[in-house]
Amino acid sequence: MQNKTEKTLFMATKQPWQDDYWLLLMQQYLRKPTGIKPTYDREMVNLSIELHIPPQVLHERLGDIAQLRTPRIERIWQEYGKNPRRLSRAVKLMRQMTGFNSGGDFFEGVDVQETFERDFRPLSEDERLTPIALILILDLYFRLTPITMVTETPEVQETARLLRVPAQLVTDILEVFQHCDPYLRRRDVTFSPLLLPCQQIWQRYGNIETRQLADYAEQLKAYYK
Repeated sequence: MQNKTEKTLFMATKQPWQDDYWLLLMQQYLRKPTGIKPTYDREMVNLSIELHIPPQVLHERLGDIAQLRTPRIERIWQEYGKNPRRLSRAVKLMRQMTGFNSGGDFFEGVDVQETFERDFRPLSEDERLTPIALILILDLYFRLTPITMVTETPEVQETARLLRVPAQLVTDILEVFQHCDPYLRRRDVTFSPLLLPCQQIWQRYGNIETRQLADYAEQLKAYYK
């Protein structure tokens, strides 16, 4: 789920696909349970960050592998589909030869501008959190009322367990979102260091349909499972 601005940015900044990427993606496809992985599966996201290619694109490419849509994919499948160990050796060799993920020559001459990657980086204000964690808490915000935004609420505890953070931190962020919510018109001031990142998430997702946000949040949960 992307708003129009993010979709345009994604279209403008995605990196060209290279044939070697199929080996890396085939390895993900063959990872048990074999098949198409959730878009925001943690290992898939890590590969996306490594390649600077959005998770949505890699997810679509997994579909290409599942359908054996090109001769190149068919050849790779015939060679490695029943031999993950051989594929692992090929991937290791490829990484060594290209300087892949080593800060070496792999992206030399390529203008890499991080976009989606930042959503998965720890916040400087609190390294226990990332922007996607704030998105999940914003989704929770729209499913609660202010009086239920307390640590005893089961949904708060469930979100805290998913994110592996204290329930009190979740309620603190819910309160910060109250200061972002124009409908509440809170007159008191918050000095929380998380105000700016929460405002940024609110600007991106606070005004879209709650169903859209809920669908996106449900996909993001795969990253934490």
